[in-house]
Amino acid sequence: MTNLQAIFLGVLQGITEFLPISSSGHLVLAERFFHLEANLSFDVFLHLGTLLAVLIYFRTDWWRMLRAQSPQDRRLLFFLILATIPGALAGFFLESMVENLFRQPAQVAFMLALMSLPLLLAEVLGPKEGLLSRLRLPQALAIGCAQGLAVIPGTSRSGITMATGLLVGLSREEAARFSFLLSAPIIAGAGAYETLKLFRHGAGLDTSYFCGFLAAFISGYLVIAWLLHFLRRHTFYPFVVYRLLLAGVVYALL
Repeated sequence: MTNLQAIFLGVLQGITEFLPISSSGHLVLAERFFHLEANLSFDVFLHLGTLLAVLIYFRTDWWRMLRAQSPQDRRLLFFLILATIPGALAGFFLESMVENLFRQPAQVAFMLALMSLPLLLAEVLGPKEGLLSRLRLPQALAIGCAQGLAVIPGTSRSGITMATGLLVGLSREEAARFSFLLSAPIIAGAGAYETLKLFRHGAGLDTSYFCGFLAAFISGYLVIAWLLHFLRRHTFYPFVVYRLLLAGVVYALL
């Protein structure tokens, strides 16, 4: 892979990681239709770029939670830790199966269409007015369990967690904020695990990894800022339409 191709995939990752349209699904499609060769380790390294974007954009929130300045901060940090567990377990036990069985364009297109339904239902049924300060443990665990489904490309980690956040009562912006914060621990764990595997097998990191990482960081940071602003006045319906259209295009091309 050339550095230019890695930058392209990094920008794609940064944009799609935080929009509810599936970053892993888009990477699978880009690798197939643009004839780019990447693997799960490279995909995870791109996720590390978006992890840095989350850490820096929400640095004030992380610092406040780690310092435990108030009971609300301590509770939110506790909820994030517990909500991370289902997704971490799903990733650990299902990684090999996903790598072998769910990285085909037809499967990605199916999941893009299928998992647009939770977003649609969330917009129709969700109260969309709750604040993170009023989040309760069962609600946080529901969002965490939903995150476990995101191991399958085309699902969208941000999409399924935001949809669940809406369904348990959070506003669009607060659901997105919790989804972004929740991404940090699981991306960090997956990134550390895959990096250790690379070095254990004697593989080095060439410049394409770092180009992709930087591109994912910059684009991810910008998308976080844009989406939080967008969701203050708009719905998730445009993303539902996009997912369905993309699934249709993929099937047509196949």
